[in-house]
Amino acid sequence: MGIVSIEEARERAGRAGLDLVEVAPAARPPVCRLMDYGKYKYNAARKAKEAKKKQHHIQIKEVKFRPGIEDHDYDFKVRHARRFLGDGNKVKLTMMFRGRQLSHPEIGLEVLRRVTEDLEEVSKIETRPVREGRTMTMVLAPRS
Repeated sequence: MGIVSIEEARERAGRAGLDLVEVAPAARPPVCRLMDYGKYKYNAARKAKEAKKKQHHIQIKEVKFRPGIEDHDYDFKVRHARRFLGDGNKVKLTMMFRGRQLSHPEIGLEVLRRVTEDLEEVSKIETRPVREGRTMTMVLAPRS
């Protein structure tokens, strides 16, 4: 509409049954727009709600191992980790040590290395194995 006085803009908005909304207050002269503000807010809220529905929240799933794990248990836990990664979640691998196992962390490290090799095609290492007291942890992320 061009440059119009505030009174005239309010009058035009009143005649049209719309609201006068200031779009760019820093501009000289300030830029305003005639619109149905309630409808605008409703549509913006609806768009935000739809976008939120489509989001995928990445979770961290944990799979616990022991240094002396048997083959069947190992395969079972690796299958679970593979499924978690396939769903788009990160997997935290936790190696738990007890008693004399604490003096041989290399056995636990070998199990974690084996897991990463078995899941190599579906995951990438996000955090290398870190030992904290009686546990050793590492995080795998799904391959994009």
